[in-house]
Amino acid sequence: MKILVCNVGSTSLKFKLYEMPEKKVYATAKVERVGSETDAIYSFTNVATGEKIEKDHLAVPKYKDGIALFLSDLLDKKQGILDDIKEISAVGFKTVLAKGHHGVFELNEEVLGAMRDYLFIAPAHNRPYLDAIGEFQAMLPDALLVGSFETAFHKTIPMERRLYAVPYEWYEQYGIQRFGFHGHSHEYTARHLPELTGKTSFKAVSCHLGGSSSLCAIEDGKSVDCSFGFTPQTGLPHAARVGDIDAYVVPFLINEGLSMDEITTAFSKNGGLLGISGVDSDLRFIEEAANGGNARAKLAIDMLVASIVKYIGSFYAEMGGLDYITFAGGIGENSKTIRKMVCEKLGCFGVKLDEEKNNNVHGECEISAADSKVKIYTIATDEEQMVAMKTYEYSLEH
Repeated sequence: MKILVCNVGSTSLKFKLYEMPEKKVYATAKVERVGSETDAIYSFTNVATGEKIEKDHLAVPKYKDGIALFLSDLLDKKQGILDDIKEISAVGFKTVLAKGHHGVFELNEEVLGAMRDYLFIAPAHNRPYLDAIGEFQAMLPDALLVGSFETAFHKTIPMERRLYAVPYEWYEQYGIQRFGFHGHSHEYTARHLPELTGKTSFKAVSCHLGGSSSLCAIEDGKSVDCSFGFTPQTGLPHAARVGDIDAYVVPFLINEGLSMDEITTAFSKNGGLLGISGVDSDLRFIEEAANGGNARAKLAIDMLVASIVKYIGSFYAEMGGLDYITFAGGIGENSKTIRKMVCEKLGCFGVKLDEEKNNNVHGECEISAADSKVKIYTIATDEEQMVAMKTYEYSLEH
């Protein structure tokens, strides 16, 4: 069965075409700067032949234009991948949040309506997905469209860690709770650790660090806590999103004369590493500025590290120990500085990094010292593969 996985960003599209259940990948593609009339970038790779197509300075004003680029190459006779678009049986999406839906669902009008219900609390995620899903409905009318929601993996978090100390009726009436996100990345780690270590009973903290960052406490393959809360705006400082903040900051700022729109925009677009550093939302530029003596850039890095350490410490106590720490995501896999700073702070738990290994990470590596009581890994999580698996399983059941 051919399953297309689409990962939608606010200005990007990523694609992978799979043969399932073999997990064979036929092609991958990426469209950057969706919305541009002159400066979009497109890349396509035929996995079987290794042939790559790269184009820039393109007009990709809407998602449908980016989707059309990929489908055109899939159907190109020279690529030898598809003869007919109807060969794609299903399209899987790494959807984020929908009211009352925390699993894998066909993206029918009921589920899309539930995503619209949460547009206010997940605008950066739900709006792009709703737009892209609408285009796929029109362009692949015979394909099953499936949403694999990021919150699903965290349904095993016990109630005492899941609920907020608000009136219980708010949980019953409005569903206010800690949902947790980045479920596909954390679940990939949970499933992959036994393959790496040979152990199915373990206590781990999965660190997904990137433009959006979160930590997940995993015990015997199940999520038992997560740094994310009710929305993706919470937890660690993100690239431009605020992370954890006192709820009463909002009424205080309103009393000071700011509008709710000004506050939510600042929380979602002008906060996080960008807000503190004043440099950029990209950690690479922040590290460069910090190395050049920029005090605010250094502060942003220190705050990120402090938050990571704080969560790992609390998860350590909750689980009663720790066997593994894993790093994934753009920052987790590529920033030796963040990994080193975090692990040095955790020395009291017996965490010890091998500096040479940490300085030479390429994809998946063990980077702990030989005498470290906690094993440390970098893991290149394959979220698209998780979505493909869940989409395939759903299609068999329905």
